[in-house]
Amino acid sequence: MRTSFESVLKSKNLAHLDKASRAGLTTPVRRVSFILREHFSMMAFTGAVDALVTANLMSSTPVFEVQVVGADSLVVSDLGISISTDCSLAELDEKHQDIIVVCGGYRVRLEGEPLLRAKLRSADAAGTVLGGLWNGAYFLAEAGLLDGHDCAFHPDGRAMMSELFPKVNVTNHSHVLDRKRISCAGANSSLGMMLEVVRHSAGQELLNAVEEVLSCDKKQDIIDVSVVSIDFDPTLPQTLKLALELMHSNIEDPIGIDDIARYVGISRRHLERLFRRHVKATPPRYYLELRLTHARQLLQHTNKSLIEIAVASGFVTLPHFQRCFREMFDIAPGMFRKRSHFKV
Repeated sequence: MRTSFESVLKSKNLAHLDKASRAGLTTPVRRVSFILREHFSMMAFTGAVDALVTANLMSSTPVFEVQVVGADSLVVSDLGISISTDCSLAELDEKHQDIIVVCGGYRVRLEGEPLLRAKLRSADAAGTVLGGLWNGAYFLAEAGLLDGHDCAFHPDGRAMMSELFPKVNVTNHSHVLDRKRISCAGANSSLGMMLEVVRHSAGQELLNAVEEVLSCDKKQDIIDVSVVSIDFDPTLPQTLKLALELMHSNIEDPIGIDDIARYVGISRRHLERLFRRHVKATPPRYYLELRLTHARQLLQHTNKSLIEIAVASGFVTLPHFQRCFREMFDIAPGMFRKRSHFKV
């Protein structure tokens, strides 16, 4: 049996795989600075930062280095909660940042500020990607740095933006990535914008892993071992959905693949074709990876014994479970539990 994950379940387990098996995900660290304006949107800010921090957790090495910048050591958010900063705007070394994002909010005053304008222009000259959250893009436009670019902006301020900055293409999109400019229209779209940044910076595989953590609750009903890329795929054939549901519902007592094909009304060969096309693995291989993912979750979050976990994951004997787990995660299940930071 080949080691590590082959199917779409790899994204769900990426953070727990051996670092050597994830070496291809290593990318240069990108320095990201968030400039917080007084009364900035806390939800927009935390959504954007969450995407970057989660990407670091999923990667074998850190992908982003996040820095918080403000006028003072503390900046008050729209919720009245103060956030401490890493440096002041005057201290920001803008020429050595890869991305600078200005964080706006509903009550942020939209007026030019000489120091911020100078910092943004200097960063632009150095090739830095510039962005805005909520109405933060105003400060880029005010500095003359959005001319000829598409821009996402909070709906309440779009008329103002179009009137003051006619060379800026203010769109109706929730978020926009246009060359070296990124912007989002509000609190809910900051995460989507930064997920796109993750994809451009580190690739689709890491993005899939991040989405598994942050996008798991978009649907009303959530399966504990579901996969975002499958759950939200509108093209997924109904027969494949039924086959996946059967596997998910029968982890402790696995069903034969021939029986699954017969139940959903297609041949085994056709079922295998569907799995290879949409799930990136054969049915038996996916079923095994599903059961081992279930076992990994039980190891992390319960005090059940290894033999109880083996049985609950559909393994007849403990040695068989231990061998399969080691081959998939490159660590024995007992050692995995000791290493886990989530042990209860």
